[in-house]
Amino acid sequence: MMNNVDLKPVLEFLSGLKGHNDRAWFEKNRSYYEIAKGNFEAFVDQLIGEYGEIEDLGGITAKDCVMRIYRDVRFSKDKSPYKTNMSATIAPGGKKSSTLGYYLHVQPQNESIIAGGLYMPTSEQLTGFRASIDRNAAPFKAIINDKEFKKYFGVLGGEKVKTVPQGYAREHPEIELLRFKQVVVVHHISDEMVLSPKFNSHVIKAFTAMKPFLDYLNALVK
Repeated sequence: MMNNVDLKPVLEFLSGLKGHNDRAWFEKNRSYYEIAKGNFEAFVDQLIGEYGEIEDLGGITAKDCVMRIYRDVRFSKDKSPYKTNMSATIAPGGKKSSTLGYYLHVQPQNESIIAGGLYMPTSEQLTGFRASIDRNAAPFKAIINDKEFKKYFGVLGGEKVKTVPQGYAREHPEIELLRFKQVVVVHHISDEMVLSPKFNSHVIKAFTAMKPFLDYLNALVK
């Protein structure tokens, strides 16, 4: 197990950015941003190296996975130019992956998360999920009821349709699972954990607990 990369500069820079989300402050503090970005990328590279022993990640690096800090404000009422988090999608192909991956999001004030699943599913993905649940829900229920999975992610999250999805009966035995129009899991992380020497291993354990869930969803649509 390698030593943790120091993520304190990440939290400190993002805390400052939250209170001064404008180009003038960002340019004045660009050197601190570069340090924070470098440390976050080093941490992601470390995760890739370790988790790559558990899952084939296709030779990606942090550069492939880390999201830009610049917001797309074209269609947003909020014109703040910068995100107040640093995040990465860890999967073969990185942030441009065609498969579902592990999402790591570091944000001050205990707003860091690890997440994954069908957040913005295509109609094909959602149809595939519902068909699989309709056919036999037992394998999926075994995954989300697993002890390690529940330890990190609790219950399944995501928006649901208000009534019942088209083509299914209200009396369907798995109607609550079928009502999901997003199929996601989220693990919330404190600043204390982000700064802890245990954070790296904590993320690896959460990824490992999430793996059967992602494997199930990725197998639905090839």
